[in-house]
Amino acid sequence: SDEKIYRQMEETLAEVEAKFGHEYSLLIDGQPVKTQEKFKSYNPSDKDQIIGVFQKASSNEVDLAIKAATRAFESWRHFPAKERAMVLLRAAEIMKRRRLEIDAWMIYEVGKSWIEADADVAEAIDFLEFYSREMLRYAETQPVTPVPGEFPELVYIPLGVGAIIPPWNFPMAILTGMSSAAIVTGNTILLKPASDAPMIGQLFVEIMQEAGLPAGVLNFVTGSGANIGDYIVTHPQIRFISFTGSKEIGLRINQLAAKPQQGQIWIKRVVAEMGGKDTIIVDSECNLEAAVQATVASAFGYQGQKCSACSRVVVLQDIYDEFVERLVERTKKITVGPVKDYTNYMGPVINQSALEKILYYIEIGKKEGKLVIGGNKVPGNGFFVEPTIIKDVSPTARIAQEEIFGPVLAVIKAKDFNEAVAIANNTEYGLTGAVFSTNRANINYAKQKFFVGNLYINRKCTGALVGGHPFGGFNMSGTDSKAGGRDYLLLFLQAKSISEKLDY
Repeated sequence: SDEKIYRQMEETLAEVEAKFGHEYSLLIDGQPVKTQEKFKSYNPSDKDQIIGVFQKASSNEVDLAIKAATRAFESWRHFPAKERAMVLLRAAEIMKRRRLEIDAWMIYEVGKSWIEADADVAEAIDFLEFYSREMLRYAETQPVTPVPGEFPELVYIPLGVGAIIPPWNFPMAILTGMSSAAIVTGNTILLKPASDAPMIGQLFVEIMQEAGLPAGVLNFVTGSGANIGDYIVTHPQIRFISFTGSKEIGLRINQLAAKPQQGQIWIKRVVAEMGGKDTIIVDSECNLEAAVQATVASAFGYQGQKCSACSRVVVLQDIYDEFVERLVERTKKITVGPVKDYTNYMGPVINQSALEKILYYIEIGKKEGKLVIGGNKVPGNGFFVEPTIIKDVSPTARIAQEEIFGPVLAVIKAKDFNEAVAIANNTEYGLTGAVFSTNRANINYAKQKFFVGNLYINRKCTGALVGGHPFGGFNMSGTDSKAGGRDYLLLFLQAKSISEKLDY
């Protein structure tokens, strides 16, 4: 029952809080490693609370981790696909068992509400199960055209040692998806978690160890991206880099990885999921209440800190005023505060610099449009910002073009549906988008013309489901990868064609 789960969650939060402040090691070749320098992870809801103390790795530890991964690759690549898949399935079972505990750590470390945290863990479990089955499919006999007098085969083999650099905003889901895809395909990895979410990375490592992953396949290196990021990316033994984060860092990784280093005998593969400036279009013919509800959830769920979040809503002029009025009414009901309290819908933003960036953009927005609700920092010992809506924004305004990554929504007026789609496409990104309409011709027009990797009709633009909504965008949103899709594992594999002449 809900009541029972609620009580269990309250108990789990208390148990986890009692474990705050412990020190955690790097994991290299299955062994704990400590460094001279340390850094701390803090609770963004209460910035004096230390979640844990972590090692600040240098290039020395990166070298050790890559050496360990290189050694482990020689055996792991030859493990039967079924055995590698079984490690993921066992990890999924452990994650199910520890689900509330992981939820609790996430609520504290990155400021997710109970429901958002639980959805994150559920998505991680889905990735483990989905990619394990996908690997079995790629390990089967692959279809090739028959060749007279020969026996042709096509097999998929792993790439080598990869760097996995996940974000803080889906600290278990995306980290698990990126890592498990690389591991199940037979690669070995150096995992560098986001500096704002190292504890969740630590939990993932514990789970993979318990699931029976051999030493050296996963090497866990915490530290500052500014200090060791470039070194990892340019290391000649790194074969591929899988990254999720900002456009700026994604482009930098792509540029650095493109330059071959001394002793490097391959072109590095870069898989990057970068940002979004995602739009919901509200047609004059639509279920207005559903559109309002979805816009609020997409714009303010997890404080707007999702690459899929709605940061622009384009509304047809006939219903513009009514939509804005209802949108503001619904936004007024949002509660903001520490998320260990279940009743708070919105928690903190991730850190001080995020808070400052969001407030900076709100000031710009006040000049570019009309502030109708929000706009302020919320008092308290955390990084809280009010849900903010700015209307009458020009499609070319900065707050309509630049990724803010916070609870700031720009409302833009369109004269007709075609113009609304043109406005939605007028950005350098192309990740998610949604359309609310009951007009079949307009829906079909959007399906053809709305240029995003994930388009949703009459539902919110966040909350992609593994397997059902393969996730990844166009243009500056990334390298066209589709996480949770049938072709994702191919990004971590290479195809080898073998043909034997039958009568020799």
